[in-house]
Amino acid sequence: MRRTMWLPVALFIVTACGGNPYLEASLKPAELEGKDKPWFEKNWGAPSAKATRFFGGETWTYFRIAGGKSSAPFFNFAPNECQITLKFGKDDKLSSYNYSGC
Repeated sequence: MRRTMWLPVALFIVTACGGNPYLEASLKPAELEGKDKPWFEKNWGAPSAKATRFFGGETWTYFRIAGGKSSAPFFNFAPNECQITLKFGKDDKLSSYNYSGC
């Protein structure tokens, strides 16, 4: 009986520790197609922060709310804040990206 109770919990933990396939699917083609800064500004809006890179280019950071969870007893909602970092090269094209909290 106890074993069957832990199976759903174990499955939830395994699936919750994975990456965000929707974000990965949207950023990987953008990197491969060499999307530039104006494309991201048009489609994603202005970044939350910008910083210059040491060897040229810029790093843009976006913060987004990506779901959340409610907890008892007052059903307070705790949002998950997603941080997306885009790194552009000297040519203003996306060279790499990473994200956390999504």
